[in-house]
Amino acid sequence: MTHVDEDSDLSVGSASGAPSFGPSPFTGFPGEDDPLRVGRWSRDQAADWYAARPWIVGCNYIPAYAVNQLEMWQDDSFDPDVIDTELSLAAGLGFNTVRVYLHDLLWADPQGLIDKVDRFLEMSHDHGISVMPVFFEGVWLNYAHPGPQPSPVPGVHNSAWVQSPNAKAGVDPAQWPRLEDYISGVLDRFADDERVLLWDVYNEPGNEGLIGNALPLLDAAFRWSRSIGVTQPLTSAIWEITASFNELNRFQLLSSDIITFHHYSDVAHLEWLIRSLRLLGRPMVCTEYMARTLGSTFESHLPAFQSEDVGCLNWGLVTGKTQTRFAWDSPRGASDPDIWFHDIFRGDHTPYDPREADFIRRTCDGAAAALRQA
Repeated sequence: MTHVDEDSDLSVGSASGAPSFGPSPFTGFPGEDDPLRVGRWSRDQAADWYAARPWIVGCNYIPAYAVNQLEMWQDDSFDPDVIDTELSLAAGLGFNTVRVYLHDLLWADPQGLIDKVDRFLEMSHDHGISVMPVFFEGVWLNYAHPGPQPSPVPGVHNSAWVQSPNAKAGVDPAQWPRLEDYISGVLDRFADDERVLLWDVYNEPGNEGLIGNALPLLDAAFRWSRSIGVTQPLTSAIWEITASFNELNRFQLLSSDIITFHHYSDVAHLEWLIRSLRLLGRPMVCTEYMARTLGSTFESHLPAFQSEDVGCLNWGLVTGKTQTRFAWDSPRGASDPDIWFHDIFRGDHTPYDPREADFIRRTCDGAAAALRQA
């Protein structure tokens, strides 16, 4: 989920600015398992965890009724019936994983958030779906407030999606005790829960101009999470492969148990990135991909992920108030696009492209059948 720099022709955060067929930018990393002394899993532990699971395939999920993370979970808008119906659509495609965003402001009611997360995990489990919760969010709007959320701006992608925490809190250690309490409280409740696949500590740190300013909170978030002793792996995905992000990328790659990354470019670049990251010797999951107008499609990318045994989660399921069928740079008032950027299903739950949906099912069913025969 990546913002666009209006003054640039390159998408920001898609790894599209990296040298497509050059040498790996990830050489020279320490060979030991935990060089930063953050309690990271060994390579063998990560490999065993990954081998015990089916091919990880699914989507980033936000219900169609929600304009942002707060509207998904707040008491006056949380809608289990809608969520259950939409999760059944994901399961019907053969998806076995969803990535879902929490928000620090929801911790104002700790038990309320815990109860709703527990219910979401149960609904997901009933559909054969594991969950990848995300704690912090580094992209889109730098203000958030509890209560009623704004209506979507017509034609604008993610017009009300909010950072967590806001930028001021993110760089002010005096505000971090409540953030630690939020992460620790959720992890403590679900530390041994098999319905949780893994924990995504921080999405796109350094976005919205923060870059190096995001590193102290990212470091703290990993250490808070490790202190709980969860049984699931921890990760934070690299998302921008440019020189200004070298320090952040290095920290993320050396702190994560499972290597995760975002990719919104063509399949040739994807294959280069997978080869480059393979040098680190850890399982990989692409936690964001699929932007049709950028050449990132199910037809091009799913077979590549499957053949490389790399997990993958596209952005979007049912189009709704986040309006991610519009591109990142879609202007206010834009007409509905002929080619959707993200998302799979229309609001009436029919597929945007029936042939595409059939392709997803065939690919996922083939992977499941191969696992049964193994």
